[in-house]
Amino acid sequence: MVRHPAVAGSFYPANPDVLLEQVQRFTAHGDEKLAALGCVVPHAGYMYSGPVAGAVYGHLALPQRFIILCPNHTGRGQPLAVNSEGAWQTPLGEARIDSELAASLKAQFPLITEDDEAHRSEHALEVQLPFLQARLRQFSFVPIAIGTGQFEVLAALGEVLARVIQQSREKVLIIASSDMNHYEPDDVTRMKDDLAIRAILALDPRGLFDVVREKHVSMCGYGPTVAMLTAAKRMGASSAQLIRYATSGDVSGELDWVVGYAGIVIL
Repeated sequence: MVRHPAVAGSFYPANPDVLLEQVQRFTAHGDEKLAALGCVVPHAGYMYSGPVAGAVYGHLALPQRFIILCPNHTGRGQPLAVNSEGAWQTPLGEARIDSELAASLKAQFPLITEDDEAHRSEHALEVQLPFLQARLRQFSFVPIAIGTGQFEVLAALGEVLARVIQQSREKVLIIASSDMNHYEPDDVTRMKDDLAIRAILALDPRGLFDVVREKHVSMCGYGPTVAMLTAAKRMGASSAQLIRYATSGDVSGELDWVVGYAGIVIL
């Protein structure tokens, strides 16, 4: 069972040599490698968000097991959709699904449902894999697409993530895939994003949820981020660090209608 790429050639290069060169350039950051419990990384086209995502991946001491949480942009499939078997293919090869970890999550949280449809055309998780493939010879991951905005469900998911990871024999990193505010002027987006980023840096999942709702911050991956923060806190997280922030206007020069991108690690 192989999930073939949906956005190779649009969100990122389909040519493996070009893709590898681009990702290696994005991840060539810093000597310090942080042992994070979780992180927030953007998922737009690499032209816009690649430098922010790459800065995060370049600063991390990466394990070999990952749980990757992404929003469900398509609206298809189940609210908490997982793939438990097989691999996902990118131009850099196949990335293996961590069947053992996926089985543990499904057993301990029945709301997680086996579902291919939610992942079939979803870009937000796929675009993370080349960054991991460029840095690691071998790794496995669990893909979960989140289509619910209920805080209680997101928090419960985070608690289960923490419990399953703590039961694991090896380190597992939780990646929350999210862009920040969408399609407003650059100054408005930066102001709204600052509110959300402050909540993340404060390790406050409820605060993030509330500020996104009350201040109308169109952060598509707030659900994955709430779950990741909840899990990281349960596992003993004590601090967070903003690695890089940008908007699409930094690349395009068009400041009337931008998307924000934040790269954050939870320690």
